[in-house]
Amino acid sequence: MVVSVGGDGTANEVLNGLMQAKASQPDAALRAAMGVLCVGRGNDFAYGMGIPSDLETGCQVLVQNRRRTVDIGRVSGGDYPQGRYFGNGVGIGFDAVVGFEALKMKRLSGFPSYIVAALKTIFLYYQAPEVQVLFDGEDIRLRALMVSVMNGRRMGGGFRMAPTARQDDGLFDLCIAEQVSRGRIFGLIPHFMRGTQASQREVRTAQASRLTVQAIHGSLPVHADGETICTHGVQLTLELLPKQVEMVCQPMDVA
Repeated sequence: MVVSVGGDGTANEVLNGLMQAKASQPDAALRAAMGVLCVGRGNDFAYGMGIPSDLETGCQVLVQNRRRTVDIGRVSGGDYPQGRYFGNGVGIGFDAVVGFEALKMKRLSGFPSYIVAALKTIFLYYQAPEVQVLFDGEDIRLRALMVSVMNGRRMGGGFRMAPTARQDDGLFDLCIAEQVSRGRIFGLIPHFMRGTQASQREVRTAQASRLTVQAIHGSLPVHADGETICTHGVQLTLELLPKQVEMVCQPMDVA
């Protein structure tokens, strides 16, 4: 077992190491499971994987050693043409800039830092790029406030981008929001906190195992599990890799 002690960024580094080790060592008997102890800013990866946020319960989960094999995503493009793995999700557009702004904060952490960052981003990110999203025969073109590609359920410590996502169903959950006015962004934020954004006319949800996102006009700021993929990307390819890593976690019905 390899245990990540930190937040989403640390978990992403451990996950990438495990996936690279798996690629170089075909002997399944030598593969390690992954555990997480949450001491980071957002801990969204852990939340989606059924790992408790408090340290004492997290240690108890490691001792109990219950395991579940989960899907892993891979994104290629931007600063990572060779590809980078992710466990929770990829944010393109507004939510990526929110993450970038949250990382700049020294006096705030956790969900409050993302709330403040979201409010700042409303005034920083208002020229949404025109994008083309291709998946499963769908060809969507729009000025996209954001495109979230989720394996987990939550981003930013409390924004429920895909509240019903499962990490072992072989599918990404997509959340695509069109460009709206600054005032309307204020109105949409509570829906993303509650996970009810699919009820809003500006938001489209779908599922896919593979997709491409291309900037037709403008560029794409992108993060994966909070780690910067690029600040001015042009094209991304994302694919879901089923049943890749054993996670040490609680059963999902008690997470």
